Amino acid sequence: MSDRILRIGSFLRGLWLILLSSAATTAAGGAISHSSFGKLPNGSEVTIYTLKNEKLEMRVMTFGARVVSLKAPDANGKMANVVLGYDNLEDYVSDNKNYFGAALGRFANRIANGMFRIEGREYHLTENEGTNTLHGGKEGFDRRNWMAKEVPNGVEFTLVSPDGDQGFPGTLVTHVRYTLHENTISIRYTARTDMPTVINLTNHAYFNLSGVGSGTITSERLTLYAAEFTPVDSNLIPTGKVEPVAGTPFDFTHNETIGARIDSDNEQLKLAHGYDQNWVLNGAIGKLHTAARVFDPVSGRILEEATTEPGVQFYTGNFLPTASSQTTSKYTFRSGFCLETQHFPDSPNHSSFPSTELKPNHIYSSQTNWTFRAR
Repeated sequence: MSDRILRIGSFLRGLWLILLSSAATTAAGGAISHSSFGKLPNGSEVTIYTLKNEKLEMRVMTFGARVVSLKAPDANGKMANVVLGYDNLEDYVSDNKNYFGAALGRFANRIANGMFRIEGREYHLTENEGTNTLHGGKEGFDRRNWMAKEVPNGVEFTLVSPDGDQGFPGTLVTHVRYTLHENTISIRYTARTDMPTVINLTNHAYFNLSGVGSGTITSERLTLYAAEFTPVDSNLIPTGKVEPVAGTPFDFTHNETIGARIDSDNEQLKLAHGYDQNWVLNGAIGKLHTAARVFDPVSGRILEEATTEPGVQFYTGNFLPTASSQTTSKYTFRSGFCLETQHFPDSPNHSSFPSTELKPNHIYSSQTNWTFRAR
């Protein structure tokens, strides 16, 4: 017991040093403002931050460390919001299905049967999608009100997840930093633990490059820089196989309309009601590489995504609509797409997949960039 106490004490002292070294600074190179976005049922205040320059404007809030909106110009310079979300906090609180714009953790995507083993010990997690644990469990990081501070060109959110949270081992301290530089949004994730654990962080923004409320995303054109994907079973859990995309509806190695093959007579598409699989990216893990490029022929907007992660979950909004939205009408079926950069789903249960284990005295680090252009 005394060793455990000493270990926790050492960890907390390390955390204190981290917090001291990252004291609030004045943002530079773009306007940053913040205001109240309301209060949660427990009375805690939710703050929303606006990052703005001459090219982009993004709002992020403390509840779920979420991207609430993101305005980008079309080919004529007209600004429009291209990220699905809600006008008010109440809708975010009541919606525990869609994860609009949220920072997901401790483990984004699915873990089969809500369990895994690490260093010979079995851990059981909260199950929130049948027998699966999805996006961290019943009370994942998307349901938490994060601490926030301004940093140069952006805002950093911090969350302390205690040992045993949703069944995961170890006290985990996570930082998610959003910064705006020219026409690029950069999302940087870092985390530390005091016990061996697993971690997989991402953002669950839904994009519609024609603008929120403009209809479906099936006419937008996608390139995925991935020659392989991980097929799933009937529970949307990877089978453990890695298969080539060539000759299948999952081949987006060349610019292709999202809706061209989405309703093909393909078992994988039927299981997910569209696309909701993980692609194995061509780039090296830990180095920033291009993951995806999307072009909207209606607005001329282009989204380019780069990441240090080995995979990207491409999801086509197959379980929309929702009851309310920023357009005061329902989000329709397939009215947004997600490009969730991450390690592979259910990685703790597949030794052949890149490891998601995080050990004490190591730092988890990941980065994803969204760059917007128009033509």
